[in-house]
Amino acid sequence: MNTMSLTASVAHSSWRSYWLEAKFEFLRLLRTPMFAVPTLLFPTLFYVLFGVLLGGRKGGAGAAEYLLATYGVFGVMGAALFGFGVSVAIERENGYLVLKRVLPMPRGAYLLAKMAMAMLFAAIISTLLAVIAATLAGVSLAPAQWALLLVVDVIGALPFCAMGLYVGSLVSGNGAPAVVNIAYLPMAFLSGLWMPLQVLPPVFTKLAPVWPSWHLGQLALKVVGRDAGAPVLTHLAVLAGITVALFLLSRRRLAR
Repeated sequence: MNTMSLTASVAHSSWRSYWLEAKFEFLRLLRTPMFAVPTLLFPTLFYVLFGVLLGGRKGGAGAAEYLLATYGVFGVMGAALFGFGVSVAIERENGYLVLKRVLPMPRGAYLLAKMAMAMLFAAIISTLLAVIAATLAGVSLAPAQWALLLVVDVIGALPFCAMGLYVGSLVSGNGAPAVVNIAYLPMAFLSGLWMPLQVLPPVFTKLAPVWPSWHLGQLALKVVGRDAGAPVLTHLAVLAGITVALFLLSRRRLAR
């Protein structure tokens, strides 16, 4: 009986450590204006401008639906890349990761907390865009579509968490924001997240499958019926492969 009680106590303490680490990581970044403000506001402001004001005049509900899906992916990328890439680089450089290793906390709690943070920010961004789309842009989707779009955005943060983690394991704290921006903004543009690739030269459409953001964007667009028609399993396989590969590479580097 004592052994069972001890095991239960240890399990409870372990789960509490995971919960507290995730909670305080989220609160830390939420209270960091340089991260929280652009992460939450940029996708929503861009959607209001291009999806509601301009999109409503030129493309109607079709443009609003397209940009709802793609700006959700754009917002998810930002939360994951900056939440991981910049913070991990700074914390690694300042010796914070070494401190975490010697603390009596479960292994993996640090990374799981950052993943939970990115996914929670992704959920907030997706919800804000959905509210704007339904109230201001006239987007009407079935309840299952709204829910599935939220799931795509939240789970879709994981490949970019892995990408951000790998960047954070490579570069310095001062260099991380520049490197993340170099990856983030061109990748969003070249994946058709700001405008359909059909309006660009054909070479951009041919190169689009190279980018993980294109695959996540296609999954989101499939929910609203505006994707390019590639199989769902192809997109999932590419995103899962990128996630696993980059997490393993990052783990190897951070373990040195």
